[in-house]
This record gives sequence, structure tokens and C-alpha cells, in this order.
Amino acid sequence: MSAQMIFQIIGGFGLFLLGMKNMSEGIQAVAGERLRRMIGAVTNNRLLACGVGTAVTCLIQSSSVTTVMVVGMVNAGVMTLVQAIGVITGANIGTTITGWIVSMSVDKYGLPLMGIAALIYLFIKYDRVRFTAMFVLGLGMVFYGLELMKTGFLPLRDMQGFVNLFHQIEPTTYFGVLRCCLIGAMSTALIQSSSATLAITMTLAYSGAISYPTAAALVLGENIGTTVTAFLASLGTSPNARRAAYAHIMFNVFGALWITAIFPWYTQTMLWFLDIFPNTQPPDVAVYTDTGVTYPYVMTAIAVTHSAFNIINTLLFLPFIHYVARFLNWFVPEQKKPSAPRLTYLDVRLFDTPNLALEQSGKEVIKMGRRVSQMLDMLREVFATGNLDTDKIELIFQAENDLDVVQKEIVEFIGQIMAGNISRDTMKTAREQLRLSDEFESISDYIVTILKLRLKMRDTNQVLSPEALQEILQLHDKVSDYIHDVDRAVEAEDGDFLRDATSRAAAITRLMKECRSRHLARVGEGKATPLKSLIYTDMLNAYRRIKDHAFNIVEVLAGEK
Repeated sequence: MSAQMIFQIIGGFGLFLLGMKNMSEGIQAVAGERLRRMIGAVTNNRLLACGVGTAVTCLIQSSSVTTVMVVGMVNAGVMTLVQAIGVITGANIGTTITGWIVSMSVDKYGLPLMGIAALIYLFIKYDRVRFTAMFVLGLGMVFYGLELMKTGFLPLRDMQGFVNLFHQIEPTTYFGVLRCCLIGAMSTALIQSSSATLAITMTLAYSGAISYPTAAALVLGENIGTTVTAFLASLGTSPNARRAAYAHIMFNVFGALWITAIFPWYTQTMLWFLDIFPNTQPPDVAVYTDTGVTYPYVMTAIAVTHSAFNIINTLLFLPFIHYVARFLNWFVPEQKKPSAPRLTYLDVRLFDTPNLALEQSGKEVIKMGRRVSQMLDMLREVFATGNLDTDKIELIFQAENDLDVVQKEIVEFIGQIMAGNISRDTMKTAREQLRLSDEFESISDYIVTILKLRLKMRDTNQVLSPEALQEILQLHDKVSDYIHDVDRAVEAEDGDFLRDATSRAAAITRLMKECRSRHLARVGEGKATPLKSLIYTDMLNAYRRIKDHAFNIVEVLAGEK
């Protein structure tokens, strides 16, 4: 009996965890684009941020993944501390959906769901259908895993040693409540999943091995234990990222402290609330089945207790988000000796959420475009003023070197994402970002090429005539404006820019040819030396190549390449 019990508990627990993972990956693949847009829509509005955190956590089925993702985004500078705290408070509400899934009496549907979903996943090739089937397969695993755990825990109530152990820690006193909280926190910290420990707690209560008050006290501690994941993820990150992790700890610890202080009244209030609804029963009502005595109503009571704790805590915490942010800014000061700057803030913590990881790499691609525009602005100053200041020239060269490294980091980061189990749409987005980063890096190469040609002209004592300089500046301005508009299109993901971009690209090509024709006429009149003519035409060709790469970017946005 003991061996069978252990095998059922371990097998059910493993199925439950694997099911949660499949549910998370499946929904991310199906709704990943929506998740990306939701995270991008987060503002300093605390209610909106809380709503986004709730929705994202409900979808990906893990508050730990959400909080780790938030820590990574704060570390990358993509999200502010106030925004992060708002999302974290919402994540605590979103994670309560696991309790409601566990409390549903749908155990018997686990195997049929697994069988049907597995067949669809294996034999249907359409991505959206396959990943939806993966989600359903995960749901079936969760249901069947819960059924195995419920059956496995039933003999525990007849084991006197186990019963005596939990009698010693029953929350009949304040210190008993604290002991239960501590056990729940330690268990969650070890397993690194509050959903898993919540499922174990609820199935233990279902089997009658523990009482409702004990389960409620354990759940309070599990909310504290889940903060360990985000804390570990924040080690070695920026001060702002550590502040976000500490905000998560503050939220759950302070919430658990005030609830434990009024624990008997809180649990009685939850039971009174349940009694309002006509179809509910007290958690200690037993139901006799073929397998023995069970307590199914306790699972609903635990789910309500868990949800109420997080909702009430969030409502109390939300008005003070800005004050919490100020306190954390004081508590975790900026580093006096900053570490070596990173060229990108691409964070491996986001690999578990590929679409949100691509949101972060997309931000870095946008930064590449802005850097290219800055390089063009500095290059114009070099031409217009004739100021070949060493520091300014070095800035352009350094920017090009930085973009080389940035592109390398983006390629390595996206390569890791593409190696995972992602949908076709996610793969398409990843390839587009790779192409965009390559095009921006190529533009920076040609900007440096033009600068080198200008320096070569200086070193060989060649001087541009006023007409030639005016033509170069006119062409430069056309190309620079074009690049600026392409940057805005990339940031807005505007694929409709293609038609306007096509006509403007053609206009730049015509202007380049006109400049070349006028220059050749000056060469024929003896107004330009052969060396200067060669340098000048190379400059014109470089501007044309910049335009070509910018147009390639627009085609990628429009889905043409």
C-alpha cells in the first residue's frame, strides 16, 4: 500500500508539473502576440499594470514566470519600477486561477483530454491547432495528475504518525498559524512553484489528511515562498531589478503578516462568504465514495481563501505603489562603482516566455535604428562645418563598433529562442528581427565608409567645391530623413509605409544619379581631379547603399522579405 501510494503521488505530481508546463507553452505559442502587446501597453497607470499582470499570469499559468520576466524587463530598462510593481501585484491575483482549476470536479476528463489532444498534436500540422492541442494536453495532464494525487493521499489520513504530525502544527494559536506559514513557504521555496504546492495542499485537504484551517495557513506561507524565484532571478542584476524583486517580497510578506494576525476571523469570514451561495457546503462535509471518505468542498473553500487573500492584499497595496517605489529607491541605492556598461540588456530569464523575449530583443533592434540615425546626424555636422574634430569622428567609429557587438548579441539571443519549441508566427518574428538587425548594422558600415572617404579627402588635400558640398548635403538630408522615417515605422511596426517608402527610395536614386551627372560634367570641365572624382562617386554610391538597406527594412516590415 505504501509503495502504491508513493508511486501515485510522485506520478501525479510529475504529470501535474508537466501539464502546467505544456499549458504555459501552448498558450504562449497561440496567444504570444497578444501577450507581447499587453506587456508593451503597460504604463504608470497602476490599475492597468495590475490588470496586465493578472491577465498574463492567468494565461501562462505561473506567477513565478511573470515576476521573473518582470525582473528581466526592469533590468533591461524596458519597464520602470512603478510599472513592474503594478504588474507583480496583478500576477499575485492571476496565480489564484490554479486553485480554481484544481477545485473543479473534472478529474474523470483528464485521460480523454490527454488522448484526443495528443492525437491532434501529433497528426495536425497547422501551428495554431497544434499548440492549442498542447494546451489542452497540458490541461488533461493537470486533471489526471490531480486525480492520482487525490487517490495517493487518501491512505495518509489512516497513518497515525502523519495525523499526529499535523495535529502538532494545527493553526489553533497564533504561533501555530506561523508554523504552518513557515512550512508552506519552505515547501514552495524548495519546489519553486506555488501552483504545485497549492495543488498538494488542496489534495491533502480533499483526502482529509489536513483540515481546512491548516490548508489555509499553508496557502498563506506558499504565497511567501513563491517570492524566492524572483529574488534568485534578481541576483547580479541592476538595482532597479532588485527593487522589483523586493517589492514582490514586501507585498506577500506584509499581506501574510496582517492576515495571520486575524487568521481565525479571516477563515470564519471566508466560510460565511461561502455560505451565501446556495450550492456550496462547509469544507468539513464528508462525501462517501468507492475509494473512501473524501472532502471535496474544502477545495472550493481553499480556492476562495487564496483568491480573497491576494485580491484584498492588492487593493490595500495599490494606492501605495509610488510610496513603495520611493522606499525601495532608498533601500537599494544606485551602485557607487557602476559595473562595465552592457551594450544590450537581453536577459536569459525571458527564454521561458519566447514572445516576451522577442519583445525585449525588438526594443534593442529599435535602439539600433536610433543609433544609426544619430550617426547620420553627426556625419552631417562633419560635412556641413568641415569640423574634423577627433572626438566627434571617434564617436562615429565607436558607434559602428558598438552596433557590431549589439548585432552579435541579438543574433545569439534570438538563436536561443529559435532553438526552443515556438510557433511559426514566433519564428517569423524572430527571423524578421535578425534581418532588421543585419540591415541596421550594414547601414552603420556605410556611414563609416563615407566618413573614411571624407578623411581620405583631407589626408590627400582634396577639397569639395561649394557645388559638390551642397549636392552631398542635399543627398545626405534626403537619406537621413528617410532613415528617420524608417526608424519610426520599425518602432510602430508599420507595414503600410512600403508604398511611400518605394517612391521616396526612387527619388533618392534619381537625386544620386543627378549628382553624379553634374559631377562628371565638372570633371570634364577640369574642375575636379581624378582622385577627388573617385572619392566623390564612392560617397554617392555609399549613400545609395544606405537607401537600399533602409528599403530592405521596409520590405521586411511589409512582409515582402
